[in-house]
Amino acid sequence: MDIMKTLLMPVVACMALGAGAQDFGKHFADSTLRLDYVFGGTASVGGPADCTVLFDGGVRTPGWAGRRHNLDSVPLRGNGKLTLRDAETGETMYATSFSTLYQEWLTAAEAQRRPRAFENSFLVPVPLRKAVAEVVLYDSGDGILGRIEHEVDPADILLVDRGGVASNPHRYIHRGGDPREVIDVAILAEGYTAQETEKFYHDAGVAVEAILEHEPFRSRAGDFNFVAVAAPSIDSGVSVPRLGAWRSTAVGSNFSTFYSDRYLTTANVKRIHDCLVNIPYEHVVILANTPEYGGGGIYNFYTLTTAGHENFRPVVVHEFGHSFGGLADEYFYDDDDLATAMYRTDVEPWEQNLTTLADFPSKWQDMLAPSVTVPTPAQGASVHQVGAYEGGGYQSKGVYRPAIDCRMRTNTAKGFCPVCTRAISRLIDFYIK
Repeated sequence: MDIMKTLLMPVVACMALGAGAQDFGKHFADSTLRLDYVFGGTASVGGPADCTVLFDGGVRTPGWAGRRHNLDSVPLRGNGKLTLRDAETGETMYATSFSTLYQEWLTAAEAQRRPRAFENSFLVPVPLRKAVAEVVLYDSGDGILGRIEHEVDPADILLVDRGGVASNPHRYIHRGGDPREVIDVAILAEGYTAQETEKFYHDAGVAVEAILEHEPFRSRAGDFNFVAVAAPSIDSGVSVPRLGAWRSTAVGSNFSTFYSDRYLTTANVKRIHDCLVNIPYEHVVILANTPEYGGGGIYNFYTLTTAGHENFRPVVVHEFGHSFGGLADEYFYDDDDLATAMYRTDVEPWEQNLTTLADFPSKWQDMLAPSVTVPTPAQGASVHQVGAYEGGGYQSKGVYRPAIDCRMRTNTAKGFCPVCTRAISRLIDFYIK
């Protein structure tokens, strides 16, 4: 995305695709459990962050739209991991990885001045028996930033049952198949009044069309459902703090996240999921009804982007590359005042489209032509040539990207580079095969 800076994690030998396949019915009911947490703390100057992870409750709804394969493994490390284990045997039943707005906030100057708390929600299938949930947040190296372990009892009378709650108005923009067998993406309205519902459906159609224009999504369109959810807002538009404009909207998003004018996010994560209750979904794209430029995308968290700007089409694809594909930004700053050292050069980023060359064979070395040198000089290189070009992840030195240009670098690139395309395709396989 254009502003979001993802924390560096070392790459892990993650999971051969197809490994860990299990019988879904052995451990789970065909229902969804939303586990809500609060992550909070502060960042210490020159020392470790002070991080607390708290359980905030659970919400149960019928039907499970998530994966039914590779249940006990994750495709990417991310910046955190949730694991669900059988309470009696200790067997890992389900795992998912993610990144968070909270961990990004820890890199902001504000985090060194005062503590803050952030909502986080994760969807898991409902276990048939008592389970233990573990949530781990990783730091920028090999360590653990925060951790919680707690019991999950499917018979707990305080798990909120929302099976009888009416869903928001919604319309399928694209159907690839049964929600149990494909990847379900919810496109959520933000800042659209009830009178602007048809405008939202149109904008959602544009977003889906833009995503499916790009490989590998175009070739894998049958592996996706896209459902537009018209959650109504009281006010039209979204909040722009620098203009003193605060509006009452479905998920309460605002620009100036971390005091960066273009960064549009929402901290109201539970409200996002409340808006989507009883609609099959795994991934979330939020469309903001505003011509202001901005947005954000965080891996397995959400994409939020503006639908009224002229760059809406390329930006929504770029942000979906973050939130669905777990891809990093490939642009960088030459100006030291703008550059942010997000990546340690002695370990590999977990994102599959950046390398520090610490363990390049684990990345895309196999995709290089024999004549390509590493590092790869950008001067004279073909735009289609896969290499290791210095500059990426906001840093001009020590971090390398796979292509001269890519949808993860600029809004003018024609599409994802071959490395990003392969990375996304592998993720799709992980979810459905």
